[in-house]
Amino acid sequence: MNKKRFDDAPTFLQFLDSAKEHRDMWRAVYERARLPVEVVEEAMRTSGVWNLLALSEDWCGDAVNTLPVIARLAERVGWDLRVLGRDDNPDLMDTHLSDGRSRSIPIVIFYDEHFKEIGWWGPRPTEIQSWVRAEGLSMSSADRYKVIRAWYARDRGRTTLIEILDVMSSATRLS
Repeated sequence: MNKKRFDDAPTFLQFLDSAKEHRDMWRAVYERARLPVEVVEEAMRTSGVWNLLALSEDWCGDAVNTLPVIARLAERVGWDLRVLGRDDNPDLMDTHLSDGRSRSIPIVIFYDEHFKEIGWWGPRPTEIQSWVRAEGLSMSSADRYKVIRAWYARDRGRTTLIEILDVMSSATRLS
């Protein structure tokens, strides 16, 4: 990643404005996103400059439920969040495969001020991802997505934010 490629990527709000699929859902999740005080406080304690790049597509249900919440936190604490399409950026996607083989999205890549990659998260919170692997794949996709949507509705982005901060905290300790 380099600064120009990052800077040329749409901001989250530009991505939101250009969304063709699920536009109302994207906006609703973004507008309803509430940040737990302790999450904001922990995010503010992370040192350094953070540049976040999400690989996503507007049709992705997991992205609809996670990226707007991440965007709210990024706005609140001054991180720069950009979004690139998965399908238009295979070079980035293919180095951030789920289980080393799947182009699952969203993927959020963390870069420092020099655009050195310091970690990544995705495609969904660990708890629901583990459930999908253990039980969800045996269900019809319609039934599986009902369970996933209900989980996201109950969680309200909290687990996503905690996992994002865990990635950042680990990266900070290692650098």
